[in-house]
Amino acid sequence: MANTHDEIDKTEQTEEIENGVHHYSSEKNWIKPEEPALLQQLEWFKDQKLGFMMHWGPYSQLGLVESWALSDDDADWSREDVDWESDPEVFKRQYVDLNKSFNPIRFQPEEWAELAKEAGFKYFLFTTKHHDGFCMWDTKTTNYKITDPSCPFHTHQYADIVKHAFNAFRDKGLPIAAYFSKADWHTPTYWAPNMERGTEMWRGPSYDPEKHPELWEKFVQFTHEQMMELLTDYGRIEVLWLDAGWVSAKSKQDIRLGELVERAREKQPWLLAADRLIGGPYENIITPEQAVPEKPMDVPWESCITMGSAFSFRYEDDYKSTRELIHLLIEVISKGGNLALNVAAQPDGRLPRGAIKRMKEMGAWLKVHGEAVYGTRMCAPYFQGNIAFTKKDNTVYCFYMYENEDTPVQQEVFIPYPEKVHRVEMVEGSRQVDFKQTDTGVAIILPAAEKSKNAPIAHVFRFQ
Repeated sequence: MANTHDEIDKTEQTEEIENGVHHYSSEKNWIKPEEPALLQQLEWFKDQKLGFMMHWGPYSQLGLVESWALSDDDADWSREDVDWESDPEVFKRQYVDLNKSFNPIRFQPEEWAELAKEAGFKYFLFTTKHHDGFCMWDTKTTNYKITDPSCPFHTHQYADIVKHAFNAFRDKGLPIAAYFSKADWHTPTYWAPNMERGTEMWRGPSYDPEKHPELWEKFVQFTHEQMMELLTDYGRIEVLWLDAGWVSAKSKQDIRLGELVERAREKQPWLLAADRLIGGPYENIITPEQAVPEKPMDVPWESCITMGSAFSFRYEDDYKSTRELIHLLIEVISKGGNLALNVAAQPDGRLPRGAIKRMKEMGAWLKVHGEAVYGTRMCAPYFQGNIAFTKKDNTVYCFYMYENEDTPVQQEVFIPYPEKVHRVEMVEGSRQVDFKQTDTGVAIILPAAEKSKNAPIAHVFRFQ
């Protein structure tokens, strides 16, 4: 039975995380850094627009939600697909033992990186450790890791997955953001056995940190050591992307993150921190999950959204169409954010064919229209239905989106943009088009050939 401390924390967490999905911090809680290196890094981040996010670990073998099924308190939604085992203790042991069969021998990080570059992604956000505590790098802090002899992959040339993935993406010009869960449901200093909760676990620690400060301090030191390994031994990291927003001082789970980040910045002074839902000086980037903010936000933010139905690998998953994905990207950037698009690798180390197809189609579209995406900033009137705007220097870009290829293409499209426009061009081919300016906007006359085609994903215009 949960104690009062647990009940208080659970109430706070329910407000912030539902069915494993984080909400996001208010723009009002964002604090602008003072350090020039961080300000410069934030401008760099806002230029990127499209990140390649990946959740991957032993759980991919089951095709289930990552980690969450280990939490008895979250069983009502996270174990919906657990149809082969009714005993939760047996299931949890099965999940923990997945490291003993994880052997992704078809992992080719160079191919991942080459495909991501071709698809127009600009940085790589990888799960070094999820809440289940399994480490995808050669950590010295635990044996629950990809390079341990208990994992058959430990003899592979790419056994240190984080090292080889990070190096491969950097070699292709894609910088690194490192995902790290502040919670760890495997280490005995967080989910300690024989404590108040018994075997009935939840997402928080199995004990009250205030009642067991020595144990909590061991967990803090363990967490710092893991993060410093990643931030010291694995090359240049642009963003430390922290999950498990319930691990915070306000929930009496203070890991003294500021102390760690400041130590890391002695070696990597540009390092941004994304301490989700916490606000304050170490949430440099706000991270909506599986959602796009209703209104534009004039702070650095990044929506992390799945290409398929979930962050973890799903067998025969249904992927969003390329049209949906490009429209999603357009909405995000027109509201001032980046899109971290999550694609999960298969258990064997390959990317799914359906995801590869979408990525290549996105890349083809961005190769033509990327000028209106990368390096831009939001611009009023932002996003209205099927019309969105961005700007770069003195040029405004307008996206006129079509719901599907059967949507009729009118000879004349009206854009509600009240500012004076001197010239309108289509970004594709830099073709100048005729237009009429009115008090309420711009009526653009499309070339006759456009009307005879199927509707494109979007017509993209350059206003000057």
